[in-house]
Amino acid sequence: MPPPAVDPAGAERAPRENGRSDRALTLALVAHDACKAGLVECAERHREALAAFTLVATGTTGLRVLERCPELRLRRLKSGPLGGDQQIGAMIADGTANALVFFVDPLSAMPHDVDVKALLRVALVYDIPCAMSRATADLLMQSAFFARR
Repeated sequence: MPPPAVDPAGAERAPRENGRSDRALTLALVAHDACKAGLVECAERHREALAAFTLVATGTTGLRVLERCPELRLRRLKSGPLGGDQQIGAMIADGTANALVFFVDPLSAMPHDVDVKALLRVALVYDIPCAMSRATADLLMQSAFFARR
């Protein structure tokens, strides 16, 4: 097994081969209020692919996904502004979240903008796949990354 990779901040992270660890992939789902319906529609379109993964989501986003896709294994975390974004960031940092779908509303002010930026920074530092729109989420879910489940 190769030695642990070092991220730009100098912290060790779990070795990965082509974006995978040996355990099942975990996908984190987050959507701002104006984008929740779009994320739910995306989950419905890709429910078969998503069923093969462990899913985590911030509070209301997770609730809405489960209402439409009750067969999915999804763990709901706290609401984003109440710490859910930070919970997902910690999961990325410790290697338990392997990809992020985060539908951000670019036209609305966000009172917890610092948390949003921190989550996106962690996703970039740990080099995990990150989709921020329906188009990129569709590409991610149809990609080789998902096909290797």
